[in-house]
This record gives sequence, structure tokens and C-alpha cells, in this order.
Amino acid sequence: MMRKDAYTVDSIIHVTKRGTRGMDIVRDDADRRRFVKSLFFLNDVHSDPHWHESTAETGMFERPAHWPEQEPLVRVLAWTLLSNHFHLLLQEIREGGTAKFMQKLGGSMSMCFNLKYKEKGSIFQSAYHARAVTEDAHIQYLMFYILIKNVLEMYPGGLAKAYLRFDDAWEWTKRYHFSSLPGFISGEHSPIVDMADGLIADMLGQRDSFKEEARELLSAHMSSHGKEFQGLMLESW
Repeated sequence: MMRKDAYTVDSIIHVTKRGTRGMDIVRDDADRRRFVKSLFFLNDVHSDPHWHESTAETGMFERPAHWPEQEPLVRVLAWTLLSNHFHLLLQEIREGGTAKFMQKLGGSMSMCFNLKYKEKGSIFQSAYHARAVTEDAHIQYLMFYILIKNVLEMYPGGLAKAYLRFDDAWEWTKRYHFSSLPGFISGEHSPIVDMADGLIADMLGQRDSFKEEARELLSAHMSSHGKEFQGLMLESW
């Protein structure tokens, strides 16, 4: 079942969705790139059930000319894709926007996966899990959790090796293109993440100190396993 917490327009929401029985929801880089495109093209009031075919000949984030101007359902603040699940930090900008966006995203991912791999049914173990976050400290922690902890889970050798070889792991994160982390580190514009009013920078701090802050947070939470924020998490640390 979907985890339903009360949230309204302007609420900031942590969302995660996991593959059924722990299965991978992406199997290759083509699947991963399709997920990235999904975050952009499906975050829209306009719906095209054949969006993948409609955008096949366009650029990565180029909308077909016959589509209306984009009207986002949610504001995407941060995201990371792993092999068998993903994390999003969203802001509700229209009533029901998060639910609509997640319905479109989950349905599209299952359909494309099943067509490609000749399987059936939803690839997810349940509906998405979501929790509204109200305290600034919790939001800041979630940004690090989604962008640092989860990206470093994908580092060769996992989080423990990343902790021991942090400088090398940090350079590796800049090449992990299936998260909004590299864009924040480089300062490059992202078509997916809305950075218009500086909210993300306020959450994460200054780019020149971000690496050391990330190192310190990872060190602290490798020891505590995030126990002080256990009630905030949608999964174990």
C-alpha cells in the first residue's frame, strides 16, 4: 500500500519505489536513460500514452513540437536511481500532483520494461511510499541521504569501500549520471531539477564546501546508521 501522510501544496515529500521481490527495475544503461527521460517528460499535466515513441527522434530533453507547453505536476528537488529502486525529493505544486506523477512514472516504467523483456505485470512491489518532511534539518539530511548515501551505494565495493576511499569515490560520483548529484557538483543546468529560487543550494550549502560536508556526514552516519532520523526514513539506512 502507498504510505499516505498528510501533505498539501508546497509540501516537500520524500518518495521511494522499489522493484518487486527486490528485482532490478533497470538492467542496462538504456533503461537508466529512459528513467531519466521519464522524470522530465512525465512531469507534465499533458499526457501522451506513446511518449517514448513520440520523443524517440528528439534530443534527450527536447519536447515534440506538437505538444503544449509543459505544466509540471511537481517540483523535483533531488533524485537518484539505483538498480532496484529510486528516491525522489519532490515539492507538491498542485493538488494531487505527486500522486499523478508517480502513477504516470510507475505505469510507464512497467510498460516499457515488459515490452523490452517480454514480461508481465507491475515491476514494483507495491505503490510508492511517500512521507512529507517539515523540519529544515530533516530536509537537509534527506538531500544528503538521497544524493550521497544512495549514489555511493553504487560505487564499486559499495558504501563501506566508498567511506574508506572517499576522495576516489567522490570523483566517481561526478560520472554517475543517474542522479541529480553530478549536476549540483558541477553547477550545470538540469532540465529535471528546478533550482530557480535557490532552495536546493540552501538545503545543501555552498558547492565549494559540499564535498567536506558530505564526507563528515557520511562518517557520522556510518557510525550511527542514521538512528537519529530513523523515524524519517522510508527504509533502513
